[in-house]
Amino acid sequence: MDPLHRALLRTYRLELSGQLLVSDTIVPFLYQENILTEAQVEDVESQPTNRQKCLKLLDILPSRGPRAFDSFLRSLEEFSWVRDKLLLELQTPGPGPGASSTDVWRVPGSVLQKVPSDRDLSRLASRLGSEWEAVLMDLGLSVEDLFRCRSDHQLSTHGAVLAGLVQWRRCEGKKATVQRLMQSLQAADVHPSVLEVLM
Repeated sequence: MDPLHRALLRTYRLELSGQLLVSDTIVPFLYQENILTEAQVEDVESQPTNRQKCLKLLDILPSRGPRAFDSFLRSLEEFSWVRDKLLLELQTPGPGPGASSTDVWRVPGSVLQKVPSDRDLSRLASRLGSEWEAVLMDLGLSVEDLFRCRSDHQLSTHGAVLAGLVQWRRCEGKKATVQRLMQSLQAADVHPSVLEVLM
C-alpha cells in the first residue's frame, strides 16, 4: 500500500472505527476482490464489537498490497460520506517530500525529549497495529524479549505491547524519549500521528 494511503487510514483510524459497519458489505467485498484471505475475514469477524472489527480490518489492510486502498474505497458504497472525506483528504496537498515527520506534526522540542509515562505508553500500545513487533525490535528488544511479552500476555496484544514498551523504557532510562519512539515508528513504517496521544 502507498505510504500516503497508509498514513490516511492511520490518521482517520478512530473516526472510521466509529462510523463503519464492516461486516455487512465491506469485508465480503474485500474478500470477493481477493484483498482479504478467508483467515483474515474470520479474524475480523471474531472481534466482539463492531469498532474492534473495524480496527482489526484497518490493521490488516496496509499489508494487503497496492490494490487494497482502492478496493477499500470501492467497498464504501453504503458509506459514501466517509469515502468522499477520504478522497477529499487525498486531494488536499500535504507537505512537500522534503519535510520530515517531525516538521509535519510540529512536535515541540519539550515533548521530543520527554520520557513517556506508563499512561503514555499504555495509550501508545493501544494505537499500535500489527507493526508493534517491528517497532519494539527497532527500539532494541530481542526476539526472546518479544516472545516473552507475547507468552506472558497471550490474551491481550495491548498487554504484550505495553510490557515491551515498559521494558524498553526501563533499559534505556533517560534515553527512552518520544524522539526515539518516533524514529522507531518511522523505521517500522508506522505513521507518526500515533504519537498524538503523547502530546
